[in-house]
Amino acid sequence: MSTTVLDTAVIGAGAAGLTVGKRLADRGERFELFDDHARIGDTWRERYRSLRLFTPRPFLSLPGLRIDIGRFAYPTGAELADYLERYARHFRLPVRLSARVESLTAEPDGRFRLALTGGDEVLADHVIVTCGAHRIPTMPAFAAHLDPSIRQLHSLDYRGPEQLADGPVLVVGAANSGTDIALEAARNGHAVTLAGRHPGHVPVDIDKPLGNLMSGIFIRRLRGVTIDTEQGRAIKAHGLDHGVMLVRNKPHDLERAGVVQVGRVEGVDGGRPVLADGTVVDATTVVWCTGSLPDLGWIDIPGVVGDDGRPIEHRGLASGCRGLAFVGMPMQYSIASPTLMGMDRDAAYVVDALAAARAAAPMAAPGVTA
Repeated sequence: MSTTVLDTAVIGAGAAGLTVGKRLADRGERFELFDDHARIGDTWRERYRSLRLFTPRPFLSLPGLRIDIGRFAYPTGAELADYLERYARHFRLPVRLSARVESLTAEPDGRFRLALTGGDEVLADHVIVTCGAHRIPTMPAFAAHLDPSIRQLHSLDYRGPEQLADGPVLVVGAANSGTDIALEAARNGHAVTLAGRHPGHVPVDIDKPLGNLMSGIFIRRLRGVTIDTEQGRAIKAHGLDHGVMLVRNKPHDLERAGVVQVGRVEGVDGGRPVLADGTVVDATTVVWCTGSLPDLGWIDIPGVVGDDGRPIEHRGLASGCRGLAFVGMPMQYSIASPTLMGMDRDAAYVVDALAAARAAAPMAAPGVTA
């Protein structure tokens, strides 16, 4: 067993973690990133293979290194994963892979202790959690009452159409992942029903140069909806579980593919899913695109994680625990906070705030807000 002593421990080496790491490196901090995957970028390699991002290149690259794609191109999940791996190598960021943090606790002397799988430990003055907002699938309780013959998948576990049983497919959740999966299932010969509220859609074709440029305007507007605005505060209070409007897919794409769009699934009747109007949907596979939560159960510090499984924070700084922060959480500062187009602004704020607090006052015991 070994003990590593750091200024800052960063938990997670995805896009948010690497962005934080670059900021810490620029400050000359003694830090290390810890990730439970075998390779940098594996969270993106584990997504469905047909995934293509819809963020334009100017908002996609991490600070200091442009992603190697065409001006109007969008990467696949695998291509983004390779870029993240190249980013860490380019800036020589200290990443410890296959290093799962089993617990995070507060020490009496004001530091934090990370217990890693295998028995190694880390002591750090500051901890920044960047391990992702989408780790635990959420599904309605009535999913457990579906007939066992119906195959069930969550979008986090979906990789490709070979996972779908022969026969009709029901996709629950009509936002971006749901429509991607519905269209892919239809292209592979399945009769597809897509259930859920239409979240609206971007009216331009982002895969064309003009649409790409116009989507940049839309993204700037998203970045401007922050918790400093009335709209942003309302979204943070009530809207974290609603899907983002469709960006690439459009209602007419679904219509042309023969996808049948219906309302909400609200229960089970005779082992089969039933809609709010009482209609029973025939399906051999149900894909739940119904959201997810961060996995923060390993944080053993009172007052840090709320009953909803999300961190209790303001602009990423843990509200009741000095020295602990988060980057990449929904509506941390803006709608864009959990995305590649919003992480760097949040990372800069968190890193600067932690450094300023350390310079202004001696370290207080974690769990005590100065």
